[in-house]
Amino acid sequence: MGKLDGKVAIVTGGARGLGRAYAHRLAGMGAKVAVTDLDLKSFEEFESEARSMTGSSTVEEIRSGGGEAIGFEFDIGDRAAVFDMADEVERTWGRIDVLVANAGGGRGTPAETTATLMPPDLLELVTRMNFYGTVHSCSAVAPAMKAQKSGKIITIASQAAISFGGGTGGYAHYGANKAAIVHYTRYLAQELGPHGINANCMAPGFIATGRVADFLGEEAVGNLRIALRRPGMVEDCAKVLDFLATDLSDYVSGVMIPVDGGMY
Repeated sequence: MGKLDGKVAIVTGGARGLGRAYAHRLAGMGAKVAVTDLDLKSFEEFESEARSMTGSSTVEEIRSGGGEAIGFEFDIGDRAAVFDMADEVERTWGRIDVLVANAGGGRGTPAETTATLMPPDLLELVTRMNFYGTVHSCSAVAPAMKAQKSGKIITIASQAAISFGGGTGGYAHYGANKAAIVHYTRYLAQELGPHGINANCMAPGFIATGRVADFLGEEAVGNLRIALRRPGMVEDCAKVLDFLATDLSDYVSGVMIPVDGGMY
């Protein structure tokens, strides 16, 4: 028996990296998993990500392992598309128990995205990907969770929500959006708590996905100031779902949990 047998989970941005690890973890606990992404084969953009795949997509990997999964491709910033996905998941499996609102990411370089220099187009894109996408996803699953009087919503922020661009002010658009997600989750918990729904936030640190290694460089990742003296692995974050997505967290709501190895 898995902790999530009979439950239904949605993972946005689940085609690669952390999202893929979240989807696998939930499936391993017995959940039926809906995986969404702009491109379900986006892992092909990064060689290390592609090497780690054991199937043609996260969905196929779960299915080949004996789990149930379905996939959706759409822009997370498209509110109507997000709601259509949630409706289809509920029609297919009858319920929605867990949302991991993982879709997001940054664009541009730290040098061009300081607090006053960030290009308007990058600010708009990153806000659409991160904050709007999170709000759309949470809003889409809320009706089903309210009706069943239960649910676990896990939003995904970042260590960038509590740090300040390494002292340069770079990547301000991304950090500000992730900070907004942390605070939005507190509001979410207040609204949904009376309906038996928990809303919490996970804030990964520097996790050695293919994208992070390419963005920072492997040497830079290895030199980060981390108490545990190593960058995180995707499984380090996925393990936290054992707590946040199950009854272990029944009396925990509105909190942000850093998963960063003790960054300082």
